[in-house]
Amino acid sequence: MFFSVISPVYKAENLLDELVESLCKELEAISSDFEIILVDDASPDKAWEKIQTLSQKDSRIKGIKLSRNFGQHHAITAGLHYATGKWIVVMDCDLQDQPSEIPKLYQKAQEGYHVVLARRHKRQDSPLKRFGSWFFYKILSYLTGVKLDESIANFGIYHQDVIRAICQMPESIRYFPMMVQWVGFKQTQINVQHAPRKHGKSSYKLSKLLKLALDIILAYSDKPIRLTIKIGFSIAFLAFIFAVVTLVRYFVGEIKVLGYTSLIISISFFSGLIILTLGVVGLYVGKTFESVKKRPLYIIEKTTNL
Repeated sequence: MFFSVISPVYKAENLLDELVESLCKELEAISSDFEIILVDDASPDKAWEKIQTLSQKDSRIKGIKLSRNFGQHHAITAGLHYATGKWIVVMDCDLQDQPSEIPKLYQKAQEGYHVVLARRHKRQDSPLKRFGSWFFYKILSYLTGVKLDESIANFGIYHQDVIRAICQMPESIRYFPMMVQWVGFKQTQINVQHAPRKHGKSSYKLSKLLKLALDIILAYSDKPIRLTIKIGFSIAFLAFIFAVVTLVRYFVGEIKVLGYTSLIISISFFSGLIILTLGVVGLYVGKTFESVKKRPLYIIEKTTNL
């Protein structure tokens, strides 16, 4: 197989016909040897029925139905495990990632790159979503120590060696862009056109983004723990200075009776800091507990043409 296209599907029943038609048109201009793997992440609409219909018409259209909603990046992982192409394209199903950009990605890859990422030159999203994405990636970049670009998501073309390396990563918390960064290989980026969303709304709400951010930070960085250590040292240093100043003032007679208010404030502050530190450590312990269970990354309920 020369080309594999992986697309996680969620609330996209009305988009699949156009998506498959556009993909077939663009891929056939490069090679007729391709497959399109649509991964139904327990979509609440009739997306699976649509995938089955499309696969019956064309054997190159393949479908995977997960037993429940595992999340976008787990659905991508399921598709990657079944991809057989030399070159693998990963893209969303909402047609904001345009199939017409695939030839440009492939042409750039022919210059010797293993990964060509699609940079959304002008994002066709609301200002609030663009700001949220920018803020999300800034915090993520700082805490993980990996430079991330908010204009780059999953859309890109990847050599099979890159995908094989990613599939060897067994961690239960999946975030495809970060995994691509971690495995390395020769990578580059090109600008692509980002289309407006045709139907529906993004399934990534603020609460879901915050949970995703927390999972990624805990999975890919120990910086929160190191930050609590730095904060602890800083507060201990300030407390030592305060103690010295207080002792000096006491011995020179400036302090007759120690204040009740300052005592309560200091106790409350340090108690809160201790609980915060224990909470951060507890989150890491919890994620470690989830990892050692070694549960499957996803469960497949049905497949078609696989």
